[in-house]
Amino acid sequence: MEVMRATEEWQRAGAYSVRIEGMNRQHNISLRDEFDEHDSEGTRYIVLLDEGYPVATCRFYEISSDAVILGRLVVLPEYRGRGLGVKTVTEAESWIRESGYKKILIDSRLETTGFYERLGYIREDDKVIRSGSFDCVRMSKPI
Repeated sequence: MEVMRATEEWQRAGAYSVRIEGMNRQHNISLRDEFDEHDSEGTRYIVLLDEGYPVATCRFYEISSDAVILGRLVVLPEYRGRGLGVKTVTEAESWIRESGYKKILIDSRLETTGFYERLGYIREDDKVIRSGSFDCVRMSKPI
């Protein structure tokens, strides 16, 4: 499995491909809802490739000089259960740390909080927020 830190448009296309297949098609999320104002030049993406084929991704973007929001973690359905979500987040955390940030925030879907807790994230509070078509909670992790 190859890890790509997507910084060029052709590389970001791999992230978009995974998100279209994994979210737009699987969860019937419209392209307008899946791709938002944070899919822009300053946003960074991790893409995992299986023999050149994009199979997992996440993105992060700065919200302050010391914090980022990590999100849009997607693993294609046929690749789930292989630890690729953990690998994708771990690679993003490394890049975030190398970039000098001190804190990561995530708006986790309610059903995925256990995944993030196993990676060391904690709930900020019990307030449920709506993100697109999902109920989420804010989680964080100092790095």
